[in-house]
Amino acid sequence: MATITSQPRVGPLLREWRRRRRRTQLDLALEAGISARHLSFVETGRSTPSPETVLRLAEQLGVPFRERNLLLLAAGHAPAFPQRSLDDPDMAPVREALELILTGHMPYPAVVFDRAWNLVTANSAVLPLIEGVDPALLVPPINVLRVGLHIAPRILNFGEAYAFIRERLERQAAITGDANLAALVEEFAGYPAPAPRHGRASRSGADDILGPVRMRAPNGGEWAFFGMFATFDTPFEVTTSELAIELFFPADAGTAAAFRDHRAKGRYAPP
Repeated sequence: MATITSQPRVGPLLREWRRRRRRTQLDLALEAGISARHLSFVETGRSTPSPETVLRLAEQLGVPFRERNLLLLAAGHAPAFPQRSLDDPDMAPVREALELILTGHMPYPAVVFDRAWNLVTANSAVLPLIEGVDPALLVPPINVLRVGLHIAPRILNFGEAYAFIRERLERQAAITGDANLAALVEEFAGYPAPAPRHGRASRSGADDILGPVRMRAPNGGEWAFFGMFATFDTPFEVTTSELAIELFFPADAGTAAAFRDHRAKGRYAPP
């Protein structure tokens, strides 16, 4: 006999998201334009919300697009946000935008990764950074966090960089409620990293700017970078909404000159 798998109900899922965001029923209901009584009925399963109500609640709770689709399905409605492969013809504008960013950032490194921190694409300026990395880590899917841990001995202020990335990863796992990200947090937290000298990674006036990160160059010199994370604004598509772009900028004249020299001598080619 086939086993019947019970589907998650929308009420408990919404309640979980509300509690994760530390919102009261009254507060959330007022922001979403519904009554607290109706929200209570939804959470207890006494009422089935319309698609519009589900989306209003999800918007107020900051639920990611992937999970908004799951909420709609749990309420018996069709998903609202498409999810396409980057190879899909409809994703051509996204691919072109990524290529423009990666090419335009040369001769400095830039990488694009998905919600699980798996590499999507990169420009060839990253090659000097990953020189000497275990080839097994460069077999797809390539996880940029694991590659970063492999080059940790070359990062001179690894404690600060590790603290910054760990904080970002933990915040991402909390926001999404993604079990795979929670497992990645646990894996990352098990790495024996030194404590940051100042309690946390240094930042340059914004939560999404890290640096400078100093690392030992293969030739014995030193490189210094600050990094910036970027995402697509209001993409309304699952795959695009989960992409992140990390741009590395030289933090001193010596690093800038070294990477310009790499390109001039053909150590890497434009993507």
